Amino acid sequence: MTLAAIQMISGPEVQANLEQARDLLEQAAGQGARLALLPECFAAFGSKDLAAIGTAEFDGNGPIRPFLREQARRLGLWIIAGSIPLPAESGGKPFASCLVIDDQGVEQTRYDKLHLFDVDVPDGTRTYRESRDYAAGERLVLVDTPIGRVGLSICYDLRFAELYLALRRQGADLLVVPSAFTAVTGAAHWDVLLRARAIETQCYILAANQGGRHPNGRETFGHSCLIDPWGSVLAALDSGPGVICETLDLNRLKRIREEMPIAEHRRFAPSDVLVGIAKES
Repeated sequence: MTLAAIQMISGPEVQANLEQARDLLEQAAGQGARLALLPECFAAFGSKDLAAIGTAEFDGNGPIRPFLREQARRLGLWIIAGSIPLPAESGGKPFASCLVIDDQGVEQTRYDKLHLFDVDVPDGTRTYRESRDYAAGERLVLVDTPIGRVGLSICYDLRFAELYLALRRQGADLLVVPSAFTAVTGAAHWDVLLRARAIETQCYILAANQGGRHPNGRETFGHSCLIDPWGSVLAALDSGPGVICETLDLNRLKRIREEMPIAEHRRFAPSDVLVGIAKES
């Protein structure tokens, strides 16, 4: 079963981003992908109107959700749509929300980013305060797809191993990490964190990153990739827009887990911070 990671260099103009995403989704479908992952902020990167975009999408007046449904139907492709601003109620503070659309164009589920990027980084932006624009999510989300059971996460979530261990305990075969990792943090930590999450959970990891210099001056790391449960990088991009397509082998996943049954050997459950978080599938 073939899946795709889509790398973009998104800007603040939604329509231009959707046109870029459409072309890349077509490339993924043309290479035989059945599921494609878009990066974080694929439809609006650096926009000052995130709340307005979110309200329009919630009210059914925005272009992003109809675009995703149309492309999924047209291409016969499951789309995991990185993140868009989306509130829980009209006019509310948006979440960074990852929507999953099936190949019939039906929204199957939504994951709201749990961990917000409120950090200082030694780059041109220096201070990031995601909580100014977004509310934090509160629940773990998995979804069953033709590829297998998929555990959802977004970008900064990658630094919190207990989230991924909890997704594994809920039956995840594939973990997705749509991201906008900065150039500085990506060069330091992107590869090692992704490979660690794959090895400790014995899951495939599909990561779609933003990858280049954006109109607002920010620079993202790229290096979108697919990593197998042994921690091997099966396919990867460098920088710039593009698509990687690679096969997920559930028999290999099963064999790795049987030969080294670390889930059975684990003596400690994921951190209590995740106790009580709901599962959705």
